[in-house]
Amino acid sequence: MMSRMEWALVMVSLAFLGVAAVSQRLVGTPITPAMLFVGFGLLVGPKALDGIDLSSTDSVVRILAEATLALVLFSDASRVDLSHLRRAVGVPLRLLAVGLPLTILLGAVAAAVLFGRLTVWEAVILGIVLAPTDAALGQAVVTEPRVPERIRQGLNVESGLNDGICVPLLFAAVAIADLESDISGGRSTARLLFEEIGYGVAGGAIAGVAIAVIIRAAGTRGLIAGQWYPVIPAAGAGLAYGTASALDGSGFIAAFVAGVVFRLGLGRDPEQLNRLTEEVGDVLSGVTFILFGAVLLGPTLTALSWQLILYAVLSLTLVRMIPVAIAMWGTHAGRPTLGFLGWFGPRGLASIVFAVIVVEESRLPEEHLIVLAVYLTVGLSVLAHGLTAGPLAARYATWYESHPRDRRPAMESAATEMTRPRGHATGALPGPARPGSF
Repeated sequence: MMSRMEWALVMVSLAFLGVAAVSQRLVGTPITPAMLFVGFGLLVGPKALDGIDLSSTDSVVRILAEATLALVLFSDASRVDLSHLRRAVGVPLRLLAVGLPLTILLGAVAAAVLFGRLTVWEAVILGIVLAPTDAALGQAVVTEPRVPERIRQGLNVESGLNDGICVPLLFAAVAIADLESDISGGRSTARLLFEEIGYGVAGGAIAGVAIAVIIRAAGTRGLIAGQWYPVIPAAGAGLAYGTASALDGSGFIAAFVAGVVFRLGLGRDPEQLNRLTEEVGDVLSGVTFILFGAVLLGPTLTALSWQLILYAVLSLTLVRMIPVAIAMWGTHAGRPTLGFLGWFGPRGLASIVFAVIVVEESRLPEEHLIVLAVYLTVGLSVLAHGLTAGPLAARYATWYESHPRDRRPAMESAATEMTRPRGHATGALPGPARPGSF
């Protein structure tokens, strides 16, 4: 007889085979792989066919989710050219510097009003967990070439950076809300932040420098076989995460910093070098969404209340749209642009991981209510943003192109340096490096 774990492996494998078999047919349709993975998870979860029955606090779920987010943070950070971002004080910086804090604040206010039994800091935790966006859930938005580059860039960079920014905020909020939490470990909030951020930055910087030096120094001497190049960034992400975690720092901050330092040390977009990291991250992300549907979202759907449903809807609409409109104040962006930027803030992988961390590390009185709100919001986002990404991107592009070329909106038409969307590495693996090629 096969154990529960073996059956879970069978179910996950069948899901990937099924999605792979129709993957080309999904291109250009409103159906996304994430929707299929979550739907399959719901089907085989304990509330339906009972093919996967893992506790939401099971170490397997947490290890998988954390490994996935670490790889995603590393690859996202290494795709962004910070020098371009610093020069272009435009959409990405406005969304991150103004929109993100206001989204957290408004999300906390909505939670406090709808869920009266939450403490102030529990409401803040919920706001932080649901603040990061996941552009991969609306891939058509950031890959549709007809959508103005500046708008695609803004959403893409925002998604790549905001989850890393939210990590220390989450740890601080949990430490303040629950002094007995495993996150605080008896440390004061100030010490917690200092160690989480300090060791995270140090571990990430060391790992990022190490892999950049290895590629540049060993690569120029022809010491690295071509098939080993993609292994180096993946190992570097693991090195960053492991080093920081061993020192009681944030492995997520370390993975994020390692990606930034790696990009700076390499001096270019490590697209081909990151191929393995991104592909493994995509696979682990798919597994995470299957388990999310099976063991997290399924039970949530049996415990719905009007407050949970309303909060999920507000989180994906007004809680996102109002801060975006404020952040874009003074840019002369058109109303369709404000609506487009405001709607496409999908909640995905980072929110799932943050919720699992809250479950594992804290003993908050209303922990269960917090994670129910998170799981429902993410599930609704996977469906709503997946279905609307293609049609609304096309509609927005049609509005933009309806203006004569010499009279198109100035804000949307401004040139910008493009950052490669997640999961779109192209071409073959790099061959052996030639002297001077790095």
